[in-house]
Amino acid sequence: MGAETIIPILAAAFLVLLLAGGGVVAAGRSPEFLGHPKGLYMLFFAEMWERFSYYGMRALLIFYLTKHWLFDDGKSNLIYGAYTSLVYITPLLGGYLADRYLGQRKAVLFGAVLLTAGHFLMAFEGTGGQSDPTINIFWAALAFIIVGSGFLKANISVMVGQLYPLQDVRRDGAYTIFYMGINVGAAIGTIIAGYLGETYGWAYGFGAAGVGMLLGLVVFVLGKGTLNGAGEAPRPLSRQKEFTLYGVGVASIAVIWGLVQYQDVIQTLLIISGIGLLGYVLFEAFRLEPHARDRIFAILFLISLNPVFWGLFEQAGGSLNLYTDRYVDRAGVPASLFQSINPIYIILLAPLFAWLWVFLGRRGMEPSAPAKFGIALLQVGASFLVFVWGATAFGAGPELLTPVLFVFLIYLLQTTGELCLSPVGLSAMNRLAPKFMASLIMGAWFYMTAVGNFVAGKIGEATGGHDGEMTKEGTLAVYQTIGWWTVGIGVAVLAVSPFVKRLMHLDTLKDDDLAGRDELAENQATGLFPQAETVPGRSPKGA
Repeated sequence: MGAETIIPILAAAFLVLLLAGGGVVAAGRSPEFLGHPKGLYMLFFAEMWERFSYYGMRALLIFYLTKHWLFDDGKSNLIYGAYTSLVYITPLLGGYLADRYLGQRKAVLFGAVLLTAGHFLMAFEGTGGQSDPTINIFWAALAFIIVGSGFLKANISVMVGQLYPLQDVRRDGAYTIFYMGINVGAAIGTIIAGYLGETYGWAYGFGAAGVGMLLGLVVFVLGKGTLNGAGEAPRPLSRQKEFTLYGVGVASIAVIWGLVQYQDVIQTLLIISGIGLLGYVLFEAFRLEPHARDRIFAILFLISLNPVFWGLFEQAGGSLNLYTDRYVDRAGVPASLFQSINPIYIILLAPLFAWLWVFLGRRGMEPSAPAKFGIALLQVGASFLVFVWGATAFGAGPELLTPVLFVFLIYLLQTTGELCLSPVGLSAMNRLAPKFMASLIMGAWFYMTAVGNFVAGKIGEATGGHDGEMTKEGTLAVYQTIGWWTVGIGVAVLAVSPFVKRLMHLDTLKDDDLAGRDELAENQATGLFPQAETVPGRSPKGA
């Protein structure tokens, strides 16, 4: 029995043990388990299954585009980038509707229904090729998943904080448990769905993702009573208005169905809306007192680095996935399974980084947020340079395969870079933004992450060369270019970080912060409205 079989079996066995533990929690009569309310574990399993489905489907998407629908490599990367960028934009809609009208619980439930439908629609293969009418079902599936993600991602993690009083000392521990569920689901979903899809057929892989999301929906529905009122609508909502809001969500599916097919339109919209967003933030900034205005400038600097980092990081599911499939010595292991490396690294390294920042902070050695961004860019840039070196030094020539060690190394450096940027950036947005702009700034953070995902698609498109087909030498040349440019940007960010830190005026900043920020290790996880989440033992402003 080879590694390609053992790995999925181990993942499935771990999943069974995890579900058995969930059964023990559910069967208990006490309203709490291990010191936390049962609602936390319900949200843990609901989000675990959602991540199982999302990352399982994501691991297969680039192969589905190239091998089934027969798009060339460049176009497939662009479609992949357009899809992931829209996944980051729709939380603006889902978060807004939940915050103002629906409440988080109903928004998550609606999003889960759309996601379940989308993942099952992915299983309709048709005969393949772009002339197959079934491809319209594929576009619809992506649209359902994009909109469903917007309603779910923006809200479910906010509900974790709502299970506890603001000054409850258990809050950070709760976020640790919850974010562990995110990464466990991502790792297991990638392994199981990827293995089934590449070994037995696309329908099996996407079907597994659909079953995972359906189980998440069932868990969420059956566990409603454990939430103790968390996530309900902010004010009474009439049935007519509620279904009107659902209608807005369904109508947006039709819009996304069109957008995901025309990537140039997405690019134009990102540019126009980005200019508008920047103009509005600057307009508000110049109306603030000097220190608050300077903090907005610091925020804009940090946010502007998002597309650089995520443009490189998100090669993982696109061009790097294709490269691993074609040019890496995988010993028979399906390429999609390597997408599980990042969440596994997160599980192993996130506690270490949480300890590291505390350790350095107590000694006055902790890098500032801008410096951590520079370090993150150095690492993600270096990851590609190390990969290129390994591919040329130990696998030179188009016929020689790159040693698999360098796949593990590129993901290791990208993960450590992610841990220096994602939780740090989200915490900085939450701390530095004026209260009345908190949601807008968090939305801007996710917006620029979406831009980064689209940039990733454009970089991936470049690896396809002039004729759209990836070559080993052409891809490594692109990787070397983006690696050196990003290292240079990282050095520049480190150089100006003391100036940016001064703009943050930390000495006059009241110390509110994002609960669970040290444990946060998945860039989509926070939701759009976490500004009410504060560190245990500290009261929110105005309280």
